Amino acid sequence: MKKLIPAYIRVLVIFFAVFAAMEYFIDSGSQPAFIKFPMVSLFLLVFLFLLIAIEITVNAVDTITYQLLTEEQKAKLGETSSVSFKESAWYKNLIKLLTKTVPIENEGQLLLDHDYDGIKELDNSLPPWWVYLFYGCIIFAVVYLVRFEVMGGDNQEMELKKEMAQAQIDIAEYKKTAPDLMDENTVTLLTTPADLAAGKAIFTANCIPCHRADAGGQIGPNLTDDNWILGGGIKNVFHTLVNGGRDGKGMISWKATLKPKQMQEVASYVLSLRGSNPVNPKAPDGEIWVDPNAPKTAAAVPATIDTTAVKK
Repeated sequence: MKKLIPAYIRVLVIFFAVFAAMEYFIDSGSQPAFIKFPMVSLFLLVFLFLLIAIEITVNAVDTITYQLLTEEQKAKLGETSSVSFKESAWYKNLIKLLTKTVPIENEGQLLLDHDYDGIKELDNSLPPWWVYLFYGCIIFAVVYLVRFEVMGGDNQEMELKKEMAQAQIDIAEYKKTAPDLMDENTVTLLTTPADLAAGKAIFTANCIPCHRADAGGQIGPNLTDDNWILGGGIKNVFHTLVNGGRDGKGMISWKATLKPKQMQEVASYVLSLRGSNPVNPKAPDGEIWVDPNAPKTAAAVPATIDTTAVKK
C-alpha cells in the first residue's frame, strides 16, 4: 500500500528530532550529551531499535491485511493509492479552505462588468489566510501601541541598557568572591597575620634583589618611607604590580607570574612595613603620598598679633 512518507525517512526524522531535543535540554557543557552521559547514547540506540521494530511491525500488518482483502477491495484500494498528492480529496479541501477558490467552470458567476481590451476581471474573495494574517497584524499593532507608546514600556534599547547595568552589578558582586578576578578598583588592604605572612613569603622569593630583605631599597626604592614614585596605598601599589613601573627603568609587570590574590598579599605586606626604619635605607624616591580618602584634620588657625602702637 502506498504511503506518503517512506519508512526510512520517518525513522530518521523522528530519531534526529529526539536527538536534537536531548542535546538542547540536557546541560552537558562543551561536550555533546551523548558523549558525556553514556546513558543518553544507550537510550538513543534503544529508541532507534524500537522505531525500526515499529516500522517493520506496521509494514507486516499492512501486508497481511492486504492479503486478506477481496479482489474487488484490492482494486478499489489500488485506485485510491494511485491518486496523486494534489488530486487527493483532503488536499483539495485544504486548498479550498485556505483560498476560497471557485472552480474554473463557475468563474462566469464572478465576472465583473469591466472589460479592458478584452481583459475581464473576476470578483474573487481575498484568501482567508491573508485576511486572518491582516487581522493579526492589526491586533499586534494595537497591543504594541498601548504597551510601548501609551504605557511607556521598555523598548529594545532600554532593555539592553538595563540588562547591561545589571550585568555590571552581577560582575562586581562576583568579583568580591572571586579573588583571581580582582583588579585595582576592587582590591582591599589585608591585615590578618596569615595574609601578611603569605605576602612576606612572596616578597622574599621575588623582591629582595631589588628592595632588600628589610625593604630598605637597593636597586629599587625604599618601601618603608612615605615617598612613592607611582603613588602609595593598596590600589596604587596593586596597579604598579599588575602593570609594572615606569617605562624603561621601572619594575616589571608581575601579572604573568603572580595571581591577583598573591599581588594583593604582597602589596599589603609592603604597606605594613611603613615606618619600620631599616638600617641604612636608600634615600627617598618620588613624592610624599597622602591618602586622599584619609580623614582630614582641621588646620590650625594662626594667631593674629595686634601691632597697633599706643602713643604715650
